Amino acid sequence: MTEKVVTLENISMVDFLGIENKTIDTLSAAFPKSRIISRGNQILIKGPTAEIGQIDDVLTSLVDHYHKYGRITEENVQAYIEREHEVVQAEHQAAEDVIVYGTKGNPIKPKTANQLKLVQLVKDNDLVFALGPAGTGKTYISVALAVRALKNKQVKKIIITRPAVEAGENLGFLPGDLKEKIDPYLRPIYDALNDMIPFEKLGFYMEREIIEIAPLAYMRGRTLNNAFILLDEAQNTTPMQMKMFLTRMGPESKMIVTGDASQIDLPTRQSSGLKEAVRILKDVKGIGIVELNEKDVVRHRLVRDIIEAYDKESS
Repeated sequence: MTEKVVTLENISMVDFLGIENKTIDTLSAAFPKSRIISRGNQILIKGPTAEIGQIDDVLTSLVDHYHKYGRITEENVQAYIEREHEVVQAEHQAAEDVIVYGTKGNPIKPKTANQLKLVQLVKDNDLVFALGPAGTGKTYISVALAVRALKNKQVKKIIITRPAVEAGENLGFLPGDLKEKIDPYLRPIYDALNDMIPFEKLGFYMEREIIEIAPLAYMRGRTLNNAFILLDEAQNTTPMQMKMFLTRMGPESKMIVTGDASQIDLPTRQSSGLKEAVRILKDVKGIGIVELNEKDVVRHRLVRDIIEAYDKESS
């Protein structure tokens, strides 16, 4: 319990407190964990620190109201109390929505209804498919969820992978082994991780394979235990690759599969493992599916218009 004294200057206490201290009674009813006592031109508040702060905010608003209008009614008191409760509730909700804080202290949280749905589905399911066009934040939010799980010690490692297929590119002409060939295409993943984990700590995690970023081919034959696993660009998996990946899930693990079914870069006659998996698994309990759309685009405003234009052209 803490206490605070609020001194009211240039105020008629009778007008401010009302008949039989009605203002105090209304405040006391709204904040039952605190004691509120008027003494002369002072109001003494005893109670939890958070609640004292809220009462002080209401009193400040009432003082401003009194100086502006010359009187305080019971309705005024109730209105400012309700507004304070709404502010506190909004702050609590905003805090709950934060997934992680970035390296610059910025809160990383869902910005659209479907992004929020993705967060909730991951909470309620061990396997989630996040479908949607570029710019909808499906990969960024998924990486943030993985980082949060690692920081909260819910998992021991993060594994991020994607198939080695790219639009208009031939990986065979690039130098290095398969991982070195595909690393440039994983740049968005590295960028997201750099936003959320300090550079030196990220290097430490990657050196010790606490965070592992690798092509999908490296997943074959493994069992991924106690891990948060993200498959990105999953529309470019074959059905066999998708089945291989999904069956890697071990105990205490979570998986997110992201992809854009409108951007399949597989050979013409090759079906997409993502589309097949969603069709086959859509009714399996414990698997969540969220479809993001142009309304979820959080890049430049033109990206949404570009997606809509292409959708109209292809329909």
